[in-house]
Amino acid sequence: MVLIAQNNLEFILEFAILMQIAIIIFFNLIKISLSRVMLFSLVLAIGLTLLFSFDALALFIPVLGLHEFTHTYGPIALMAIVSAWAALSTMSEVGIGVLSIKRFIFLLIILITIVGGLVHRDFLILWIIGLIFGFFLISKSFRQKSFLTAKRVIAVVTVIVVGFTSLELLSRILGMTILSPIVRIDRIIQNAAPSLQLVIKNTTLFGHVQGSSYWGASDTGSSSGYIALPVFIILAFGLPYQIFFGTLVTKKDIIDYFVPGIFGYAFDFGYIVLILLLVWCIFVIAIGLKILADYRDKREKGNKNYLGREALLIGSLTAFASQAILGLFIINRAINGTALITFIFLSGMVIAHIIMVKK
Repeated sequence: MVLIAQNNLEFILEFAILMQIAIIIFFNLIKISLSRVMLFSLVLAIGLTLLFSFDALALFIPVLGLHEFTHTYGPIALMAIVSAWAALSTMSEVGIGVLSIKRFIFLLIILITIVGGLVHRDFLILWIIGLIFGFFLISKSFRQKSFLTAKRVIAVVTVIVVGFTSLELLSRILGMTILSPIVRIDRIIQNAAPSLQLVIKNTTLFGHVQGSSYWGASDTGSSSGYIALPVFIILAFGLPYQIFFGTLVTKKDIIDYFVPGIFGYAFDFGYIVLILLLVWCIFVIAIGLKILADYRDKREKGNKNYLGREALLIGSLTAFASQAILGLFIINRAINGTALITFIFLSGMVIAHIIMVKK
């Protein structure tokens, strides 16, 4: 068997397998205590808040350069916030005062919502889906009152409407179309139909009709580069892949930005790979929920050995499920390129709970 990947699909699979193994090993080398998860989550959340704030500032100071950190690290921020809140719920159960920390985390949530939403509207979708799902998991795991009340649903809808309206007004006042949700939606609508037509008409079981992609005569008919790990990783390993620098931004958007991931992955790798990807996502979510139920049973029986793992699993599972929903059914870019590394990492953060070496 040739271990050196010959195309993007093989490279993604090899990278994913190695990352899952590495995370499992890491999980069993260190003690994942509740205090460590709490500290790790807070530091990570603060760091990403500052990173997203820098990116939002770059919108108004072009010399800083727009880096779009939310695509890559948005799900990681979600994991950190939800894990921290889950850890606080555990502390509350044993009578530890956490009100001041809760207020601080709530402040981080507000800040990340504002600065992340300024840079990318699709981040707001990920963020809202994730927070709802995360707090729902926490309420179920700790047998609290249902998080989804009528008042909270109305509040979420209100925040969404106010947020998008404020962005639109701000974009018109400042003359910055990059901030406008309406311009972004119009762009997607104009390009979605031809993009879907290209995908649906040319997708096959194992890729697409050769020559149908925008790479023209260089098209391989499968693993053509629409779905790939970051270019810098491909270059670092010196892999013999087609990297179309000239058309990557202008033409890759047809698949990367204007269609959901189910169409992007189907076009580049075929229906078979798409089905396997969907099965994998369902498996990861299902196994995560099963392990989470086991952790809850152990905690309620007085076993305190898994409190840190439980909090971290709630955050990881929330982030993975939210990124899967956004990437597969709304915008392909959320699970492509650098964001694909995050997606693989989060799946590993869930799967790692399956294997535990007894010490």
